[in-house]
Amino acid sequence: MTSGGDPGTIASRLAAVRAGIPEGVTLVAISKTQPPEAIREAYAAGQRHFGENYAQEWRAKADALADLPDLVWHFVGGLQTNKVKYLASRAAWIHTVDREELAREIGKRYAARGATARVLLEVNVAGEPAKAGCAPADVPALAATTAAIPGLLLRGLMCIPPAEGDPRPHFRALASLARQLGLPDLSMGMSGDWREAIAEGATLVRVGTAIFGARPPKE
Repeated sequence: MTSGGDPGTIASRLAAVRAGIPEGVTLVAISKTQPPEAIREAYAAGQRHFGENYAQEWRAKADALADLPDLVWHFVGGLQTNKVKYLASRAAWIHTVDREELAREIGKRYAARGATARVLLEVNVAGEPAKAGCAPADVPALAATTAAIPGLLLRGLMCIPPAEGDPRPHFRALASLARQLGLPDLSMGMSGDWREAIAEGATLVRVGTAIFGARPPKE
């Protein structure tokens, strides 16, 4: 394992990020495209919550890392209903529920295994045409439906703000919507804006490159 004293190691980068994370905020280390060895290094440095974007890639890593106790998996990528079977009962959190059909499939798969998924509704805060997520106006209805589905525990909302411009108004809008619905959790903020997200009320921040470094190129 690499020494945490080297400023380029996963352990030292993780420590630098953690220094800015206040109590009550969960750091989710986004490990997509990273090898299992990188996750093991972060785990050895004390990290327990990890996020993946691709269902099949995640399944292979979950198998490879099954020996690590108390590792908590978050699924943070777009999810097709036919991929839910890969997550069922093994991903503790799913951040990207954006439609009733998906919520029902997750609930069905988890309930069949006697498990419960903690879910967040993904909200397209800026109404970007190319981005996934439920329209803000549709969130109350989706929240009511999701909360009633066996196998699901609705915890809060998630967003990815536009790549350009100040993300804070979008974080603020999501926080306001969560308060209106009485939901406790907000998944918002990534490597470039997690500090702003925390200032606006994030309870889960999704940080990848600031911990693991640049992602390996896809083959």
